Amino acid sequence: MELFGFSVLFLSKLFFAAFNGILFTQSGLDKVFHYQGNLDYFKDHFKKSPLASTVGLLMPVITLLETSAGLASLLGLLLLLSGNDAGSTVAASGMGLGSISLICLFFGQRVARDYAGAATLVPYFLMTMAGFVLYAA
Repeated sequence: MELFGFSVLFLSKLFFAAFNGILFTQSGLDKVFHYQGNLDYFKDHFKKSPLASTVGLLMPVITLLETSAGLASLLGLLLLLSGNDAGSTVAASGMGLGSISLICLFFGQRVARDYAGAATLVPYFLMTMAGFVLYAA
C-alpha cells in the first residue's frame, strides 16, 4: 500500500525516526542547556531513595543516552530520506538507545516510588519498542 507515493512501511519508519528524534533530542538538550536546574530537580526527586547519592553520576549518563538516541534517530531519518541504505540501521540504533534511556528513567521512577511518573513513560517505551521492531522486520 502506498500513501503520498511512498510505501506505508517506509513512511512508518520515517515517522518513528522523526518522533524518536524530536523526543530524545529535546529531552537530552534540555538537560545540557539547563543542566543545573535538572540536576537540582533530580536531586530533590531522589533525595529519599537509594539513588540519592548517585544522581550526580547518573545525570550525565542519562543526558548522553537521550541525546545520542535523538541524534541517531534524526540522522537515520535524514539517511532514509536521502535513500541511503544505512538509514534503517542508524535509526534502529536510535530506537535501541531510546529504549535503554526509558528503561533507566523507568527504573529511577520506580525506585523513587514515583509510580505516576513511571506510568507516564510507558507509552513512550511502547512507541520506541514498536519502532525498534519495525526496523528489525
